[in-house]
Amino acid sequence: MWTKQPQAEAPSSSPAQAPGSPVATLSATATMRLSSPTARNLACLGASLEIKGKITGDEDMQIDSKVEGPISLQGHRLTVGRTAQLSSEVTAHEVVVYGKVIGNFRAHDRVEIKKDGSVIGDITTARVSIEEGAYFKGRIEIDRPKPSASADLESVGVPAATKAN
Repeated sequence: MWTKQPQAEAPSSSPAQAPGSPVATLSATATMRLSSPTARNLACLGASLEIKGKITGDEDMQIDSKVEGPISLQGHRLTVGRTAQLSSEVTAHEVVVYGKVIGNFRAHDRVEIKKDGSVIGDITTARVSIEEGAYFKGRIEIDRPKPSASADLESVGVPAATKAN
């Protein structure tokens, strides 16, 4: 059980609590680390940028700028910010659109078009969400996951593996 003990000295005069002590540094570092695991690696392109060319990456990305050219973020998330204007073919794990996009999407998991978002182009994905107020003109193709080879063999009555004695 914890009980409060009276303090004879002011906390600032205690040697363990000195401003430059390792204890103070450790707690500041621990505080920063606690917030880091929740944040994923995120690359950001600001609103003042204008990019013409191919963008590829191995981290999540948020774009708030004007981009012309293909964007490939295999296995990662692309967020198209409110100020973004993309003329791009996009390949990513998931895409969330708040801004304007002209071009086709190929997202392995999902595409979300938020209420102020605008997409002109075709979407190929497993899941799609279009909020009320969003603009979409194009074609949607739902890409179903392909069954595994062992599931195919079981469906035709062939054993996936046999054991010899």
